[in-house]
Amino acid sequence: MDFMDMSHEAVLSELGGRLRRLRLNRNVTQAEVASQAGISRSVVQNIEGGADCTLGSFVRVLRALDALDQLDGVLPDPGVSPVQLARQQGRLRHRATGTRGDGGKGGN
Repeated sequence: MDFMDMSHEAVLSELGGRLRRLRLNRNVTQAEVASQAGISRSVVQNIEGGADCTLGSFVRVLRALDALDQLDGVLPDPGVSPVQLARQQGRLRHRATGTRGDGGKGGN
């Protein structure tokens, strides 16, 4: 599935549907997931329906479904590029420099 060609709403709907199928495959009710996650059943229902949610609620639902390890497949750790590592001599980046050509103000 190519998420890049999908609208924001379509991506949320797809992710919500996947969570719903995962929950149903594990034979767990929305109320049970909500209780384990420490959120309301309506939040679980909204997430499964493709509504915007907080990242915290999403992670809580994944944890309740024992699927938190799947986040590595969604967003693997990019690590530090070898060029940046050599340039910074081992220091990790904490800020972006922004786009050059902005008068040296650093961008956004």
